[in-house]
Amino acid sequence: MGIRYHSPMAQMLIISAVCFLCPGMFNALNGLGGAGQLDTRTASDANSALYAAFCGFSILGGGIVNVLGVRYTTAASCLVYAGYTGTYVYYNESGDGVLTIVAGAVLGCGAGVLWAAQGMVMVSYPRDQEKGRFISVFWVIFNLGGLVGGILPFAISYYHSGSLTNSVYVLFAILEASGAVAALLLAPTAKVVRDDGSRVTVPQAEQRGGTRREAVEVVRLFGNKWMLLLLPMSFTSNFFYSYQFSEYNAAIFNLRTRGFNNLLYWVSQIIGSCLLALLLDYAPWSRRKRGICAMAVTAGAFNAVWALTLVVQLRYTRGGDTTDYPGGLVDFKDTARAAAPATLYFFMGMADSWYQNLAYWIIGTLTNDARTTARYVGFYKGIQSLGAAVSWQFSARGLPFLNQVIGNWVLLILSLPSMLYTVSQIRDYAMDDTPLVYGASHNDSRSDTSNLFCCEVAAVRTRPPAKHNYYHPVI
Repeated sequence: MGIRYHSPMAQMLIISAVCFLCPGMFNALNGLGGAGQLDTRTASDANSALYAAFCGFSILGGGIVNVLGVRYTTAASCLVYAGYTGTYVYYNESGDGVLTIVAGAVLGCGAGVLWAAQGMVMVSYPRDQEKGRFISVFWVIFNLGGLVGGILPFAISYYHSGSLTNSVYVLFAILEASGAVAALLLAPTAKVVRDDGSRVTVPQAEQRGGTRREAVEVVRLFGNKWMLLLLPMSFTSNFFYSYQFSEYNAAIFNLRTRGFNNLLYWVSQIIGSCLLALLLDYAPWSRRKRGICAMAVTAGAFNAVWALTLVVQLRYTRGGDTTDYPGGLVDFKDTARAAAPATLYFFMGMADSWYQNLAYWIIGTLTNDARTTARYVGFYKGIQSLGAAVSWQFSARGLPFLNQVIGNWVLLILSLPSMLYTVSQIRDYAMDDTPLVYGASHNDSRSDTSNLFCCEVAAVRTRPPAKHNYYHPVI
């Protein structure tokens, strides 16, 4: 039996393909350090501008998606990825990075909206017992973008020691533009029907709220208990990218090995997300137990990674052509020198995938409502981007590498207590008691508003009675 177009899985596969082509390709370039440039300063400044704009538009992104719909907001957001990548052609020809930095800010606006839409599809569309699997499937497809996108620069840089050529940037821009076409395949949220007959929950009262309602709800996020508790997690979740990409990968490896490491990093993300999904959806355990165990695994892995990173970092203080790393820049063919630091980079990617997947899963336990999820994910991505903007400025301004390692490690440790408290409060139904909505099938000829009204009348809560099977809807 095939996958229905209006099913959550079909829609998740479409948004995954979009992210494969846009953020995935962006990650492939960014993971090289300096977006494939020998001088990483312009890329770091562009990333700072990107994440500063990303911060604001992520917080607003949930409201924008709720008002304008998931299809066209996502398609428009994809186009700015292509525009940003295309500016590196101009940079290669002129050496002027201003256009790239401005394009980075514009990309931040589009990316904020895109990730709010993506989070809504990935976290609110599946049933509670499927969320770990949906997150994993998305993460695999998304990071295949970084993997596939990383093969080309690696192949080209194998015999080429300079910055990436114009043809590579043009190819990446074309791939990213095709993401906008894929986004047009997304179905309206109100038409998505789960396999058990329940609809993605969009409360009737909010259908008529419009822009004003969304503005009020976005402001209320700053007083939301769960969002405040998850602030440290959100701020930390992308903070380490600037160090890992620029002060580690770009600092001690030559260009072709940076490309090789890039492949390792995204492969590890794929493996890591698959492994964690087995734990997050392990049905015999309660959601609280699964969450606590996943936290223990993630915290242990990240602390081990940063401890080993500190050991490596103590061997050098500067990177690139002037690196003081023992023996100079590392080439992957020099196995004796490359094996340990490259393996560590692999586990950096795996630990990152566990942290990100766990963060999304925690958000998914808070509500089953699509509109609320869009706001929560937007808030998460906004604070995440604020942290990233700060960290990329540290990189651009030459903060000592050792200080960055210690800062990243401390931030991780500080994020754990509030995460643990939130996970300890998880129940086997949505934290806000959001109902699952049942109604007419996706091919009903009535209008969406009419269907939603009927669904609202038929709504039942997912909260199960004591000792009931938590993993099947109670009708």
